[in-house]
Amino acid sequence: MMSIMTVYADKPARLGQSRMSDGRLLGWAEWGPSDGVPVVLCPGAATSRWLGFGAGVVEALGVRLVSVDRPGLGVSTPAPGRTFSDFAGDMRELCAMRGLGRPAVVGNSQGAPFALACADAGLASALAVVSGADEMAAPEFASLLPADLRRLVERTACDPGGAEAFFAGYTADAMWDMVMAGSPGCDLAVYQDPEFGSLYRRALAEGFGQGGAGYARDTVLAMGRWPFALDRIAVPVDIWYGERDVSHSPDNGALLATRMPGADRRIVSGIGGALLWTHAEPVLTSLLEKAGAQG
Repeated sequence: MMSIMTVYADKPARLGQSRMSDGRLLGWAEWGPSDGVPVVLCPGAATSRWLGFGAGVVEALGVRLVSVDRPGLGVSTPAPGRTFSDFAGDMRELCAMRGLGRPAVVGNSQGAPFALACADAGLASALAVVSGADEMAAPEFASLLPADLRRLVERTACDPGGAEAFFAGYTADAMWDMVMAGSPGCDLAVYQDPEFGSLYRRALAEGFGQGGAGYARDTVLAMGRWPFALDRIAVPVDIWYGERDVSHSPDNGALLATRMPGADRRIVSGIGGALLWTHAEPVLTSLLEKAGAQG
C-alpha cells in the first residue's frame, strides 16, 4: 500500500514587492487562487515571506494566502524605530494596494502581536493566533518565566536600546539551532522534514539577509509591554496552541484568551509549536467561518 507523504508547506505561487507612500518596499508572497478569500499571515520570528503553510489546503478552501516581510526582514526596506502602529499602517496601505479588503489574519509565533496590532487597528475581519508569542512582560507571568527568559524581558524593559543591539547579533544559523534545541520530537519531525526544512532554512536566511536589525526590532516590540487594548478587539479570535508547546506562552494562551472577549482557545494534543503546519486545515476552516460570520 502506497503511503501519502504529508506536505507541510510549499513554495510561493506568486512573489512581489509593493512600494509604500513613503518610498519603502514591502515584500510579499502568495499561495492559492489569486481571486480567493484573502488571509494575511504575520510570520514567525526572523522568517521571510517565503515560508507559508497549508500546502494543498489553501487551494482546496479557496484561500488567497498572503505573507508579508516585516520591515528589515527579507526584501522589505528597513524602518528603524518602527512601532506596532507603524506596522498596522503598512498593512492598511498594502491591503488597499493589493485588493485584500479587510482580510482574515493569522499570527504565528512572534508574528502574533503584529497580527493583534492589525486587529486592534480594525484591519482584520477575524484573527487566528497560532502558537503565538505571548506578552511575556505581562506582570501575571513574572513568576512563571524561566530565569534566562525573565532576564531578557527585564533587560528589554530597562534598556530597550541595549536589548535591541544584543538581539541584532543573532544569525540565521543561531535561530535554527535555538528552535531545534527547544523543540519536542513531534515538532522536530516537521522541522527536519527535508522539504519543509529546506523552506524553513531559506526563510531564515532571507529573514537575516539584511542583517539582524529587523529581527531585533521585532523582538524588542514583542518582548515589551504591548500597547494595544486587547479587551477592545471586537472581531472573533481563535487562539491555538499545541499541548507540547513550551516556548511560546507560559500558560498556552489561557490568560490571553481571557483578555479578548471574542476569543476561543483550542489546545491540540500530540504537537507543539509546529501546529500551524500540521493543523492548517482546521485553523483555516475555523478562521474562514468566523470571517464569514462577520461579513
